[in-house]
Amino acid sequence: MADQTGRPRPSRSGQPRSGQPQRRRPGNLRSGGPGTGQPRADPARHAAYDVLRAVADRDAYANLLLPALLRERGLTGRDAAFATELTYGTLRGRGTYDAILAACSDRDDLDPPVRDVLRLGTHQLLATRVGSHAAVATSVDLAKDVCGPRPSGFVNAVLRRVATRDLEAWIDIVAPSRPQDPTGYLAVRHSYPRWIVEAFRDALGDASAAEIENALAAGNVRPDVVLAVTPADPAEAASALPAGEPTRWSPYGFRLAGGDPAPLVASGQAAVQDEASQLAALALTRVGLSGPDELWLDLCAGPGGKARLLSGLAAARGAHLVASDIRPHRARRVAEALRRAQQAEPAQPGTGGTRTQAHTNAVVAADGRQVPWPSGTFDRVLADVPCSGLGSLRRRPEARWRKTPEDVKELAVLQRELLEAAIDSVRPGGVVAYVTCTPHLAETREVVAAVADRRDDVTVLDAPSVLSEVPDLRCPEPRHSSDSRYRRFAQFWPHRHGTDAIFLALLRRG
Repeated sequence: MADQTGRPRPSRSGQPRSGQPQRRRPGNLRSGGPGTGQPRADPARHAAYDVLRAVADRDAYANLLLPALLRERGLTGRDAAFATELTYGTLRGRGTYDAILAACSDRDDLDPPVRDVLRLGTHQLLATRVGSHAAVATSVDLAKDVCGPRPSGFVNAVLRRVATRDLEAWIDIVAPSRPQDPTGYLAVRHSYPRWIVEAFRDALGDASAAEIENALAAGNVRPDVVLAVTPADPAEAASALPAGEPTRWSPYGFRLAGGDPAPLVASGQAAVQDEASQLAALALTRVGLSGPDELWLDLCAGPGGKARLLSGLAAARGAHLVASDIRPHRARRVAEALRRAQQAEPAQPGTGGTRTQAHTNAVVAADGRQVPWPSGTFDRVLADVPCSGLGSLRRRPEARWRKTPEDVKELAVLQRELLEAAIDSVRPGGVVAYVTCTPHLAETREVVAAVADRRDDVTVLDAPSVLSEVPDLRCPEPRHSSDSRYRRFAQFWPHRHGTDAIFLALLRRG
């Protein structure tokens, strides 16, 4: 948030997971564009603009690029918080802001840099405490810096029109009629593509209109930073963390009150991991087995959050973990995460530094569809498969504009192949956890049902019962059939659980 002068107000930064940009160093991003000389706009607005352009031009991930860019440019405190708010708020609100800008502009085709300047200005006018004059003037300055002097008059005129109404008044004007087009109304009001609104409605089944709207609204709320501490001694590990509180259900979760988690992650004391993600891994370990329980597999392990937790839980039982990922660089990240976590574990008293638990892990780079081990090798298998990421839009708001229904269809084919491989990898009597970070039916319930229908050696277990301490996890039956297996699937929701929308199915191989 910012005060009436346009300067950022002190607030919790809510910065997302730290990381390095994948293609270009942040120092190679320059806002100057056509402008020359000293920049007119302040560094925070320039940083937000540069992230928006990188997201659009080269599919950068804001949660990876922004923290690195802030460090590169020396932005801290209020400036960093303001840049973070501008970046994430503009990405979340893009659909709504574009509808408003269309009503305020007589141009059908805007140059992308000009459009991003207008989006940033609209967010300041309609969703922050920046005063109208400051929001317009600083946006004009930014336009001159990055687009040159010619578009500045247009930017000034459009944003002055935006400033004539508040957000609610604009939604009343630009959104479709709610009774006549409820999906279109929700898409504009909550800034989603129509197809995602429909996907959420399908996933929630017979939920009320109010709950559907709550689910969409929750996807626009900036999430807290949630950490997973070491399973060896979670109480001791949490005592060394900054201010915060334990999560509601995961015994290894800790919700930060504020601050940057990067030093904690680098030291191995904790890893950034949503509570539902922790619980999905924990559910795999809770299912009872007959026979050996010695070898576990994380099939799609990168970047290593669940593998880190599973490694500690396996070590406590004398089991061993194999973590696999198709990309060698992600496999290396998994290995590094496991190494840091083990080094951060407390030493046993009087042992000269011996760690509390002995970890025996192996990390391999392998295609999860063409695995190098024999069928039936493992006792427990986690298949946390690639997905559309619609369950983590709070953290990665740009994903809603990047993904398409065609992407979901392609992902569903891959997901079925990976689940087949996971079942083949587990021994008879062993258990598989199928996990995705999306509520989309085509990536969740339909994948599991399709694979189970093709095999005669799979039993769908009751996942909500395994996590009985968590309420309202049970999925509804499909509208046009009475497939009772759907009721055995678990679906987390931000508006119900305060977590990402993680899906979980547990299967036993016969």
